[in-house]
Amino acid sequence: MTTDHPTPVPSARVARPQLLVSAARDEGVDAATAAARRLIDALLQAGDHTDTDMGDVTEQLDALAGKLLEQAPDREERLVAMWQGSGVTRHDPVTGPENALAPPVELIGQEDGSVRGVVTLGLPYQGPPSCVHGGISALLLDHTLGVANHWAGLSGMTAELTLRYRRPTPLFEPLTVTGRQVSVDGDKILTVGSLMAGDRECVTAKGLFIAKQLPRPS
Repeated sequence: MTTDHPTPVPSARVARPQLLVSAARDEGVDAATAAARRLIDALLQAGDHTDTDMGDVTEQLDALAGKLLEQAPDREERLVAMWQGSGVTRHDPVTGPENALAPPVELIGQEDGSVRGVVTLGLPYQGPPSCVHGGISALLLDHTLGVANHWAGLSGMTAELTLRYRRPTPLFEPLTVTGRQVSVDGDKILTVGSLMAGDRECVTAKGLFIAKQLPRPS
């Protein structure tokens, strides 16, 4: 039942700061994924301005990809494995240690009910010269707001995300991304967040979420 007025989310909670993502391991797929991130960055850094034999690099990468795919489970089996258990996922493109597209961001739940993470983005995330692509900023904030909902106790799916780009977001320096659930009105959740470089507010976000979830593959 929808209430007449949104219920404010308490400003404090009885909990110590807590890592809300899967911590990356120094072995296995996490270590291989970290190496893949370095490779992506290195390819962008090198471009066509290198004496490296890119034909040889291509052959090696194709061979590695082929070896992995030969021994990999089929797609449906892998999807089921990705969503097993009730903990946080390891494959998403923001915090996932198994995903080479993820920076990855480590999000920490704070005692005031918010979540916070610090990340430095490099060339793979460039939009304008030496600045973060606006779509990447949106991805970081959408995911962070979703994690903030989980930390507050009621999560859901994004229905609307409003962004305000206040200034260019720089590459190559620490960025702080935050999220905080503001209110709950029935199944409607209001959450806000920001992306900052030092004390400079680069992007702010307001999200409307609906407290529903898609069924997990089984």
